[in-house]
Amino acid sequence: EAFHIASTGRPGPVLVDIAKDALQAQTTFSWPPQTDLPGYRPVTKPHAKQIREAAKLIVAAKRPVLYVGGGVLKAGATAELKVLAELTGAPVTTTLMALGAFPDSHPLHVGMPGMHGAVTAVTALQKSDLLIALGTRFDDRVTGKLDSFAPFAKVIHADIDPAEIGKNREVDVPIVGDAREVIADLVQAVQAEYSEGHKGDYTAWWKDLNRWRETYPLGYDEPNDGTLSPQRVIQRIGELADADTIYAAGVGQHQMWAAHFINYEQPATWLNSGGAGTMGYAVPAAMGAKAGRPDRMVWAIDGDGCFQMTNQELTTCA
Repeated sequence: EAFHIASTGRPGPVLVDIAKDALQAQTTFSWPPQTDLPGYRPVTKPHAKQIREAAKLIVAAKRPVLYVGGGVLKAGATAELKVLAELTGAPVTTTLMALGAFPDSHPLHVGMPGMHGAVTAVTALQKSDLLIALGTRFDDRVTGKLDSFAPFAKVIHADIDPAEIGKNREVDVPIVGDAREVIADLVQAVQAEYSEGHKGDYTAWWKDLNRWRETYPLGYDEPNDGTLSPQRVIQRIGELADADTIYAAGVGQHQMWAAHFINYEQPATWLNSGGAGTMGYAVPAAMGAKAGRPDRMVWAIDGDGCFQMTNQELTTCA
């Protein structure tokens, strides 16, 4: 039952608390033919009315943004996301937990949002009139001060966990469901709106977005003493590695550099402990990735503090 809960709905850890007397007792175990947990019924199929309302907001918007979180990756919805983005022409911003959900090199991608994010992504959210939030939490690293975050925007918030919807930001159209099914249904609903002649014009919006891109590109200062900046080292790793290379990062400045200066073109190529922010993650995560995908190149990008916490695990590799 614990593994069923951990791997369905919103995936995550489950506490199995076993009483001391039970640990000391004996019983005869028989594997249940099916898992039936009263009260545990994750909703995966979104409500059709909410999907239609969301589509109406999308075609009416002038400055929409697809605000994509890690739930899209967990749902395996990256192909559907690309279809929706290219159908609407709306800019896409992917959070730290969603890197790889949408190709960084795609012209619709405007970067990672938040306090460590790209200027274009942050400004797009702030100036938007519609946030299409998919599998994301509106956490404080993205929003900052909530009452000044995206002040002009209406919000469509889709998440498989209903507790997340409206928790931090008031929502105009809440949608409970699996991100893959939500996005697939949104594609159909938006196409239906287009067939009736309802389609948003984002020409002026993209003029602003492209101006911000050109004015505030990602960059860093290069030392003039012959040494290499850490950003350049990380960027060069990304340039030399294959597109399907897997990267694992710890927590800290190196994590943000790895998020910015490597292009993530495929899902499941970026491993980090965002959310909990656990230090010492990179080395064991990279080991697990290599064990699971021995055919792939794996890089652990770590900082000195994180590396000191788990560098002893290298003896396992040896």
